[in-house]
Parts: sequence; structure tokens; C-alpha cells
Amino acid sequence: MSSAVIAGIVALYFLFLLLIARITSKGADNSSFFVGNKNSPWYLVAFGMIGTSLSGVTFISVPGWVGTSQFSYLQMVLGYLLGYLVVANVLMPLYYRLNLTSIYTYLEQRFGFWSYKTGAFYFLLSRTIGAAFRLYLVANVLQIAIFDDWNIPYYLTVAITILLIWVYTAKGGIKTIVWTDSLQTLFMLLAVGVAIYQIRDQLDLGFSELLSTVKASDYSQVFFFDDWRASNFFWKQFLSGAFITIVMTGLDQDMMQKNLSCKNIKEAKWNMFSMSIVLVFVNVLFLGLGALLFIYSNQNGIEIPAKTDELFPSLALGNTLGIAVSVFFILGLIAAAYSSADSALTALTTSVCVDFLAVEKKPELEAQRTRKTTHIIMSFVLYLVILIFSFISDGSVISSLFKVAGYTYGPLLGLYAFGLLHKIELKDKWVPLICLICPIICYVIQLNSEVWLNGYKFGFELLILNGLLTYIGLHLLRKKHLKTSG
Repeated sequence: MSSAVIAGIVALYFLFLLLIARITSKGADNSSFFVGNKNSPWYLVAFGMIGTSLSGVTFISVPGWVGTSQFSYLQMVLGYLLGYLVVANVLMPLYYRLNLTSIYTYLEQRFGFWSYKTGAFYFLLSRTIGAAFRLYLVANVLQIAIFDDWNIPYYLTVAITILLIWVYTAKGGIKTIVWTDSLQTLFMLLAVGVAIYQIRDQLDLGFSELLSTVKASDYSQVFFFDDWRASNFFWKQFLSGAFITIVMTGLDQDMMQKNLSCKNIKEAKWNMFSMSIVLVFVNVLFLGLGALLFIYSNQNGIEIPAKTDELFPSLALGNTLGIAVSVFFILGLIAAAYSSADSALTALTTSVCVDFLAVEKKPELEAQRTRKTTHIIMSFVLYLVILIFSFISDGSVISSLFKVAGYTYGPLLGLYAFGLLHKIELKDKWVPLICLICPIICYVIQLNSEVWLNGYKFGFELLILNGLLTYIGLHLLRKKHLKTSG
């Protein structure tokens, strides 16, 4: 497929997004941008959150990961279910009861100014890096598929990618994103479905034969109980998955902003429960696609790329699997990446405006000007981070993403755990120091764990360690009297 055809498909897709944005953003104000006027249909939020949770990282990296890690990722996905239960039954009722726009204002009510700013800062850091990871993937594919043929440099590709997001999110914010993300989830699932169907057709397999082929392959092992020191040990990945969900959903302004746009806590819970169940099956679908990609490549003598993230794009865009797969791959990739990145950009803007610029205390017109300016600035920040990441990235992107999450979300986990489990007040001004020291200690421990801990190698459970160290560190800052309010 030519670069011109791909560009045309992308252009039509974004024209459709802009149409949705125009319809949903009529009469939009700051309340629309931040919380969707609190009238988003729960089922629409749930479907859209599937795309946001998966993102372009899952779209490319999970199928590629199967080659080296088999189906071990499913151990983490099962842990997600436990995490979603905690979010739905502990954190969401708290946020609704306090009627929060930014979830980090809870930390101000509970501990004070510096705890609040520390929590908001770590979210900004986490989401900026996470969104950059995701957009880095789609920018790379667009560069290869379209812009290399036109001699357009990579930095312009990234700029175009960011600009398109800014255009359709600038006015409506979360009110628009609830609808666009649902559309993007649909395209992402269609892309996977079309790819699986085409591989099945070329391998000349029936549906039952397809399942048995995947099951009998070397890629289908799910559970790993043999070596507790290995990074794929079941309990390490299961518990990591639970805590990753708690922090990357329940303690994340991006994900909770959509939940807070529902009419009430009952509908928000329905959204969370339905989304979590469907998410498990969708991840199984991605893992199955990954196994089929490797099986197909091996049977047809196709060389596996050194970076397994590149396998799906190379097969889809190389016309190996047919024109339909190429078209839906482009649409699915863009949909997957943008469904995560657009809400991330909106959440970053919300956090800066509410947590650092206090727009809720300003007149409406001034608040809107501040929000629009902030939206532009955060778009530019994402642009710079993506360029930086393009110079330093190696290995599986999803693995890198979770490693970063272990360091940046750990302090948030410790702060919220302490706040929810205790009524003790803290010496607030020292909280930033604890939240800075603990990730550094984690890094040192990770570097030396195999020597210090008899061969133990940290995986994604680094997040738990970071949160635990922060939690312990906060005990050193406790005041003698209990908190009596809030």
C-alpha cells in the first residue's frame, strides 16, 4: 500500500474525529473539559476506557512480547481484576463523596499543601512519560509508512501527531474524548479481528483448529510457578498487575477523570466492573494474535525482527497479510495510541490547571484562557519528551513503560495507602523528600538485587517495593496526634 493511500486513510479518520469533536463541544466550558458536565453514559465510558487502558503499546508490544515471554502477560492481566475491585470499592466512592475534579486534592485535605503538590507532580511526570511512550510508537509507524517516502523528518512527524490530538481535544476535553475513545476502541478491536481472520485464512485453519494450533504452540504457556526469582513468576506478576491497576487507574487523573464524568457512583462502578471483565478477553485476543504472528512467520520462513515490537507492523504493512489488514492496522494503531494519548493530554491539562494554577478560583473567562494556554504548553512538553525518548529507547516498549511506572507511581501508592489506612497526620513539608528518596533506594536495590538477594530479579513488582518504602518512610514523618476531620 502506497504512502499516499495510507495518508488518505489517516486524513479521513481524523476528519471523522473532528466532526465528533465539533458536535460534542458545542457550548463547552471548563466543566465540560474537566468532568464532562458529569453526565457521560457509563457504558460509553466503559467501552472507551478499554482503548485507553490498552493503547498503542498493547497494540504492538503485547503481540511482540509473546515471542520471548509466551502468555505470561496474562498473569498480570488476571491481577488487573483484583486491582479494579479495589478501585471500584475503595477509591471511587472516596472521590465521589469528596466531589473531586482533581483526585490529588484529596492529599491536600488529608495531609496538606506539600503532599498535594507532590502527588500531582508525580502524576504529571508519570503521565507525560507514559503518553510519550505511546505516541512514540505511533509516530514511528507513521514515519515508516508515510513520511519517509515524502522525505519528512521525524521531528515533523511527531509535531503532526501531537497537533492532531490538540485540535480535537482543545475545546471539548473529556466530553469529546468519551465519544472519540469509544470509536477508537472499536477500530482497534476490528484491526485485531481482521488480522486474526486473515492469518487463519492463509494458514487454512478452521476456528477450532486455530485455537488448538495456538494452544499446542511454544508460545501458549500462561502460568509460571517454577522459579520464584524469575521476573515471570506467577505471584510476582499477579500482584504487580493488581497494584499497577490501582495506581495507573485508581490513582491516575487520566483514568479517573472519565469515571468522575459519570452521573453517579453507581454508574461509575458499573463502568469499572464491565470494563475490567471485557479487558481480560481483549488481552487474550492480543496474545492470541501474537502467537499466530510468530506461527505464521515460522511457517513461511519470515525472519523475526530483533525488536519483536516490529513484527506486527512489518507483516501488516508489508502486504504479506493483504490490503485489509494493512488498512485496519493503520486505523487500529492510530486509534489505540490516540485513545490513550488524547485523554492523557486532557488529564495533564486538568491537573496543571486545578492542582497548580487553581483555575476554579478564577472567573470563567480567565479560567478558560488559562486552560487553553496550558493545553498548548502540555502539547509542546509531550512533543519534547517524545523526541528525547526516540534517542534513548531500546527493547520492548511495554516493558519499559511498566519499569518507569514502578518508579513514578510508587510514591503515589505509598501516599494514598498511608492516607486511607491511618488517621495520623504528617509533617507535611518533609513529604517531598521521602517521595524523592524512595525511588532512588528502589533503583539501587534493583541494580544489586541478584547479588544481595540470592539471584532474585525484580520485575514489575518494583512498584510494590517503591510504594512500601514510601509508606514506611511516611511513618517517620507522623505527628503524635490523630487527624480528626476529613
